[in-house]
Amino acid sequence: MRKIVSMVLLAALICSAAMFSGCADDGKVTVGIIQQSPHEALDAATEGFKQALIDAYGEENIEFEEQNAAGDSDTCVTIANNFVSRNVDLILANGTTALQATANATLDIPILGTSITEYGVALDIDDFNGVVGRNISGTSDLAPLDEQAQMIIDLFPDAEKVGLLYCSAEPNSEYQVQVVSEYLEGKGLTCEEYKFSSSSDVSMVAEKAASDSDVIYIPTDNTAASCAETINTVTLPAGVPVIAGEAGICRGCGVATLSISYYELGYTTGEMAVQILKDGADITQMEIRYDPNPVKKYNKAICDELGVTIPNDYEPLD
Repeated sequence: MRKIVSMVLLAALICSAAMFSGCADDGKVTVGIIQQSPHEALDAATEGFKQALIDAYGEENIEFEEQNAAGDSDTCVTIANNFVSRNVDLILANGTTALQATANATLDIPILGTSITEYGVALDIDDFNGVVGRNISGTSDLAPLDEQAQMIIDLFPDAEKVGLLYCSAEPNSEYQVQVVSEYLEGKGLTCEEYKFSSSSDVSMVAEKAASDSDVIYIPTDNTAASCAETINTVTLPAGVPVIAGEAGICRGCGVATLSISYYELGYTTGEMAVQILKDGADITQMEIRYDPNPVKKYNKAICDELGVTIPNDYEPLD
């Protein structure tokens, strides 16, 4: 009887361990997904990532533990720690805050970031050379910033003052603004930063930017993305055009963008996950990858309302 009881207890412990193991007894690979906030671009990146893994493993052999932090940094930390305690096989960190929380949570579980503008800035790495060098790699949503800045000059040659509107809590937004500002000021334009700390003061800061500026630039900024329609209720009536860092923001309040496909970016990240999980690739040696084909796009409705003429090499937003 004692032997039987011992065997039952041992079986129970094994089953319990399997529940919290990253790779369960049924052979499924378990992947944790932390998405920083609900937004069109981030949603597309998550879907692309999942599809790449499903294509490689089959839907029946992959399990996704998907959590959305709703824009809250503390929630990102809680989700990251939960995935680490569950010992998942790999974590996707979709968004800068998600990446930072996950990087602080584990040095062992492979972490792939996506929708990250600049990894050196996000992870506070000096002289970043394209390889993080620990259990982190991924993809960047950074389109060429000099080309984005040049769009302002090309579309609005009479503009003199450019307002740079972004969230002060997002270091990657600050990085983009610095690069764009340096480029524009080198061309003789005046740039002024307009920072909001959260969604609660977006409208007020946008009003100030619109009253002072000929054109507004908004980088790839998650808070701005979630408030794009609010920004549009300020900038459109004021007649001030917005150049956006990505398509989701442009769709909400912009006239044009040099943008990437977030779905394809996520899919590339998923392919990297397959290389790590299935092929044994060393994540510490994996370079950050970029979308090689950014596309100029425009928002026809807002362009028509503002009377903005768009060159033939721009594509309409879907």
